[in-house]
Amino acid sequence: MNETGTTAARVLGPNDGDIMGAPDGVRDRFMVGRGDSGGGFALVEHLMAPRALAAPLHIHTREDEYSYVLAGRVGALLGEDELVAEAGHLIFKPRGQWHTFWNAGDEPARVLEIISPAGLDELFRELGALGDALDPETMATLAARYGAQVDFERTFPIVERHGLKF
Repeated sequence: MNETGTTAARVLGPNDGDIMGAPDGVRDRFMVGRGDSGGGFALVEHLMAPRALAAPLHIHTREDEYSYVLAGRVGALLGEDELVAEAGHLIFKPRGQWHTFWNAGDEPARVLEIISPAGLDELFRELGALGDALDPETMATLAARYGAQVDFERTFPIVERHGLKF
């Protein structure tokens, strides 16, 4: 913040921003957060290894997510609809709808995720900070603090059907 209480203009380079996560799974590059946008939105780049599941099946009540595919093939389950998006496609994941997404290809995938309003990006940071100590119970507890729920029981058939790593 500068002396007027606003965020200073800046340029983020291709390797700038905090990166958390596992290289053989999903890494998140935090680009714009709540403090940068006044809470209006967050911007996170998801770097997904081949056949990596980005998140268990989940629902959130406070935020909408917009996933713009930069590279690769990204599968998604949106409610009961399953689809595959490629570079240049936008996947809209509205609040109140069960969803998950994954790298549907054998090459790395990159997704630029807009979260509006900001909030879930902070959950991503908390989950990433746990590293190998993350377990389903902890994930569910943290998700609940952010108005979200996870469904592991319905996630595992998706993992098996698509040969995903989770």
